[in-house]
Amino acid sequence: MPVITITTEWQGFDYHNGILKGKLAAACPGVPVIENASGIPPFNIQHAAFVIRNTFFHYPAGSVHIICVKSEESDESPLIMVEAQGHYFIGADNGIFNLILNSPADKIVLLKPEDQKEPKSNTGGRIDETSVFTAAAAAAVNGDDIGSAGTPAASFREKVPFRATIENNSITGSIIFVDSYGNAISNITREIFARVFDGKAYNITVRSNSNSIRHISRSYSSEPISELVAIFNSLYLLEIGINGSNASTLLSIRAGDSVRISADPTGTNPGKLF
Repeated sequence: MPVITITTEWQGFDYHNGILKGKLAAACPGVPVIENASGIPPFNIQHAAFVIRNTFFHYPAGSVHIICVKSEESDESPLIMVEAQGHYFIGADNGIFNLILNSPADKIVLLKPEDQKEPKSNTGGRIDETSVFTAAAAAAVNGDDIGSAGTPAASFREKVPFRATIENNSITGSIIFVDSYGNAISNITREIFARVFDGKAYNITVRSNSNSIRHISRSYSSEPISELVAIFNSLYLLEIGINGSNASTLLSIRAGDSVRISADPTGTNPGKLF
């Protein structure tokens, strides 16, 4: 059974949560509404895209994913619904859909602002995206042709994702996400790392040369407490953390900070690639 997920920049105490969930309960009775993530840093579509890109495919096919992150309607960011990879995505066309999917959509619909039930006179002329999103979600979960929710569109706005680069036997990437434990997740994949450094000695630095790691660990617990650790996480991305501590706080690591892996000619033990 398809579900409706919500990913928002709202904190748990925010009244916007109740408004959207209440409208969805009324318009889509019996359909589970699941909070996929909340408290996304305001307007940070890269953070939101990372969360949705790595979670949506775990939900049943046909599920609807509402994105309330930088979702205010404008001429530059109209409200749209995207059908892709067996799922539906609803939000503002601010570049986030390309970051989530990194592939063409099966169908794109420019949503009708007039679908909102709240009179514009009550909103000062502002489009109420919660009503528009609710109407679109209802169309999708009811099995209607999503074209009925608006008008067809040829494409969505593109925003280029940050990618790691290989140059002169080194890899340069960046931190793209800091999790609840303060672990810093980079955009360096296990595949690109193995292509350059499997079986070779290397040196990993994050943010500055003083934060240096010379081997990949199997897990945090396999290293001493307070040790700076590099692992490949469940997403097959290089992750930097400190066993038992918050690396982001202690080392002032933030999204956007650089991660560099370079050959270590003095290294004698390249270690295993877990």
